[in-house]
Amino acid sequence: MKRLQDRVAVITGGASGIGYATAQRFAEEGAKVVIVDLNEEVGNKVAKELGGIFVKANVTSEEDVARMYKVAFDEYGRIDIAFNNAGISPPEDDSILTTGIDAWRLVQEVNLTSVYLCCKAVLPYMLKAGKGSIINTASFVATMASATSQISYTASKGGVLAMTRELGVQFARQGIRVNALSPGPVNTPLLQELFAKDKERAARRLVHIPIGRFAEASELAAAVAFLASDDSSFITASNFLVDGGISGAYVTPLSE
Repeated sequence: MKRLQDRVAVITGGASGIGYATAQRFAEEGAKVVIVDLNEEVGNKVAKELGGIFVKANVTSEEDVARMYKVAFDEYGRIDIAFNNAGISPPEDDSILTTGIDAWRLVQEVNLTSVYLCCKAVLPYMLKAGKGSIINTASFVATMASATSQISYTASKGGVLAMTRELGVQFARQGIRVNALSPGPVNTPLLQELFAKDKERAARRLVHIPIGRFAEASELAAAVAFLASDDSSFITASNFLVDGGISGAYVTPLSE
C-alpha cells in the first residue's frame, strides 16, 4: 500500500537536490505533488514528470507564499504535507569576521524567514482539515555547529529547529505534526559546487562522517516520506537527524 495515496504535498526547492528526490518519493508513494521553485524551466519539467503542478514562487515573499498554497488548494482541494526545504549556502557566508550584513540577511531570509512564512500560510489550511504534516529542513549544524565557517547558515538552521519545536508543541492537539529534518552533508549540486571551489573545505566535512560517505538525496527523501506519513503519527516537535552518525561521534573510526 502506498503510504501517501491521494495526499497533497507542497515542496519548496522542489526542482533539485533533496526537494526533487522527495518529490519523486512522494509521487511513488501516491501523493499529488506541487513543485515550488524559482527555476521555471526545470520546475515545469519535474512537475510534468511526476504528474503534479509547478508554481513559480519566491519563498521570501509573503505574497508569493500565500499564492502558492492557494494554487495548490484550488487545484487539489486540500494540503496534507508541507515540505519547507528551500535554502541557500552562498560563499559570501563565511566567518563572522568577514561575512557582511547583506550576506547575513540574504541567508536568514531564504533559510529562516521563508520557513516562518510557509508555516504561517499553510497552517490555516491544515487547521481547517484538522490534520497535516509539516517538515522543515534544518541541518545537523543546528545541533553540532559547523565544521567550516558559515555563520548565517548555521544560525538560520538553529532558528528553523527552534521554531519547528515550538510549532510542533503548539499545534499537536489540533492534529498537525511539525518536525525538522536535519541532514548531514548530502551529495547534491550545492555540495558538488563546494567541492569544485574548495576541496579542502569539502574534505573537512567528509572526515567527520562515521559512515564514511556523503548522503544521497534519495536517503533524505525516504526520511521525509516517513515524517509525512502516518508511520510517524506519534512524532512531532522532533529533530530528525539523518547525518551518517556525525552527531553521535566524538571521533571518527580509525579503521575501515
